[in-house]
Amino acid sequence: MKTHTNTAATPHRTHLVTRTLLAALAVGTTVWALFPTPPAGTQNASAEGQTVTVAGEAPGYAIEDFNYPGADRILREQGITLKRGDGHITLTDCTTGTGLIQIMARRQTNPICFRTTGTTGWLTLEIPAVYIVKGNDYTTQVDMTVGGQEKTFDIEKNTWTAVGESADDQGREYMLMEIKTTR
Repeated sequence: MKTHTNTAATPHRTHLVTRTLLAALAVGTTVWALFPTPPAGTQNASAEGQTVTVAGEAPGYAIEDFNYPGADRILREQGITLKRGDGHITLTDCTTGTGLIQIMARRQTNPICFRTTGTTGWLTLEIPAVYIVKGNDYTTQVDMTVGGQEKTFDIEKNTWTAVGESADDQGREYMLMEIKTTR
């Protein structure tokens, strides 16, 4: 048994297409009326008064600056300075699950937690008076400074590792400056 499909447009479809085209025409006319000249820098007047294109038609490029999104708000709300990273180490709520890097600092009442993704990651930040870090399944290193001196600590996987003042024979307060991870 053959089935027959009617390919002719129904009045409803024709009405819908007509309304859509009219709406697009109205929007185009409004834009043309509001902006009769091209944006500055895209065209230039020639000697005869005609306009000629001086810039290409392609849109500009998006350039990643690696700055941490929302860093100003996080600094205001949590006192943590997040600077730059590759997006594979991100601040998260410690209650969001397991497998997080956890950091304890003197001036923070609760642990500061970071989620790691991908095969490698890096994040530059500033957290003062960090004294212990709990690793996750990643190989993790933290770079810290004290008095103009930089020191790197290897963090043990899935356990707490003494860093900063806890690992310093003088008990000096260290500033956490960078976290690096590899899988």
